[in-house]
Amino acid sequence: MKLKRHFFISDDLDDLERFEEDLEQAGIVTPQIHVLTLNDSGAENHHHLHQVTEFMKRDVVHSTLICAVAGFCVAILVLLVAWLAGWTNTAAGWLPFVFLAIVLFGFITWEGGLRGIETPNTHFQRFERALQDGKHVFFVDVAPGQEKLVRELARNHPTAEAAGTAPGAPGWLVFSQHRLRRFFADTFP
Repeated sequence: MKLKRHFFISDDLDDLERFEEDLEQAGIVTPQIHVLTLNDSGAENHHHLHQVTEFMKRDVVHSTLICAVAGFCVAILVLLVAWLAGWTNTAAGWLPFVFLAIVLFGFITWEGGLRGIETPNTHFQRFERALQDGKHVFFVDVAPGQEKLVRELARNHPTAEAAGTAPGAPGWLVFSQHRLRRFFADTFP
């Protein structure tokens, strides 16, 4: 199921907490709702707000995938050069070149992950200025049938200004998180 992410910007964490409570009472599950803020201590005082994790604030996955593709291309290039130069016809054969290709692929992919740790998430870069101004980004991943509900509930929260949409998280991931959380809450009360 494709989810659509609706963004809202607000400077009032109290209102965002009430917005989240309204959404949950209307049937939208907690893993669909997040708040992104630079005011972590203020958000921690609002126990009902579901904050974006530090991992989600960083561009680790995106940067790692990009560098994995680059690493794969370099690995193929190493193998191609070794074959075209005739180096694979020596006593050593393919083994050192395959090993070098694997090492280069792993190293370049790893470097991409390290670069991603230092970089803000590409999906949130457009809100960087609002965050620096002390505002908070509230977003909800909704299924097509829930969009009207979100728009209606947003009208009750005038401090939450609509800030656009984007493709949401994969539906299977969001609802798996909800089921896993519910499993542990029901099994280990």
